[in-house]
Amino acid sequence: MRDYMAKLRARGDLLEVRRPVQARHELAAVTQAAQRRFGKPILFHEVSGTKLPVLTNVYGSRERLAEILGIAPSDFCRRWNELASVAAPAAGPLKREVPMPRDLVDARLSDLPLLTYAERDAAPYFTSAIFLAREPETGVPNLSFHRSMYVSDSELRVRLAPRHHLTLYHEKAEAKGRPLEAAMLLGPPPQVFLAAAAPVPYDVDELEVAARLAGQPLDMRPCKHINLEVPATTEIVIEGRFLPNVRRPEGPFGEFMGYYVPVGDNAVFEVLGVSMRPDAIFHSILCGSPEEVLTLELSVAANVYQRVSAVLPGILDVTCQPFVLHTVVKIRQQYEGHARQVLMAVFGAEPTWAKTCTVVDEDVNIYDMNDVMWAVLTRSRPDRDVMILPSVPSFYRDPHKDHWGRLGIDATAPFERRHEFERKRVPGADTLDLGAYLPSA
Repeated sequence: MRDYMAKLRARGDLLEVRRPVQARHELAAVTQAAQRRFGKPILFHEVSGTKLPVLTNVYGSRERLAEILGIAPSDFCRRWNELASVAAPAAGPLKREVPMPRDLVDARLSDLPLLTYAERDAAPYFTSAIFLAREPETGVPNLSFHRSMYVSDSELRVRLAPRHHLTLYHEKAEAKGRPLEAAMLLGPPPQVFLAAAAPVPYDVDELEVAARLAGQPLDMRPCKHINLEVPATTEIVIEGRFLPNVRRPEGPFGEFMGYYVPVGDNAVFEVLGVSMRPDAIFHSILCGSPEEVLTLELSVAANVYQRVSAVLPGILDVTCQPFVLHTVVKIRQQYEGHARQVLMAVFGAEPTWAKTCTVVDEDVNIYDMNDVMWAVLTRSRPDRDVMILPSVPSFYRDPHKDHWGRLGIDATAPFERRHEFERKRVPGADTLDLGAYLPSA
């Protein structure tokens, strides 16, 4: 992570705050305001209560994530599925064991930045930590994001959502009366961050996916207190175990949808030790910011692209804009009714997040919501091209059914009259060097 940070700094894409900031609310406020105005990563050098610098928004743009993977931003879905594929055999070992680094520093949770983000958050939270654990029966490692509320140096309370792989691991372990060992990774290699968000099957080793994304073996070092290996260059590692059959109050917390999640009984993580690099950098994610939501959007989009492409032709690209609950699919129309089939396929492929889906033609920029809405307003008839599916469950945490139902919009041109919907084009407008005409602008 620090190598990529250095690359961003060298080209002027890293904002640096040297003025002291408070860990409670102020760091989050500066982060939110700077993200909205500049969209760049931010490094805070002096944060109250800790000696560690804090890096945020490093993965907060499609362009930066695509750069890490070595692909074009518009080619994410197709190339992501190729790079994350585990079908093809690897050319060599995907993981490489290395000795325990001699310069690791032992620490306590309270030595780390204890950041409180939203106004009503119950306590400081760790928002960027990636949990690494092994499936209790097969030993396959899993990487996943889960918020963790700070209680003390020995206890965190963790939100484990239904159906997540780590949740299933924990349930399997506690059915046998056993704790589940896990390591929290703060600041691992960027490919590990991406692999943690990847839509891969239950039995796939996501550390191997990270190695495939990096194009080289992943160096792994042993933990100090538990029987796990972690990526050796990770900035900070918190080792511990989920206690079996124990749940304690966690929350409220300002989550990614922009609302507070109320207090609920959640998993208890017993902290056994913290180790970090001597000059460790703490990675923070402001929940609801592009750095959090974008990885979820990309994961959902890649999953939809993969599943729908397997059953229907002409799928060119998929994104979730302007929020993860809206899927936008770009197609090359093959026949009358093609877009309607795509709508139904999307709702079948993504039962949780695809609350609304819009299908557009290949001449629409699906990363520009103005262009998507232009297609809706000029190519769809509300009485014919809008599909409402009532009483269909969606987002899993929805006791009041606020997210039930589906909305599908066919914003493609009528198949037999496509030639009438050719977009006007001004030759040269997209390629000319405007500075040659307006040097002072």
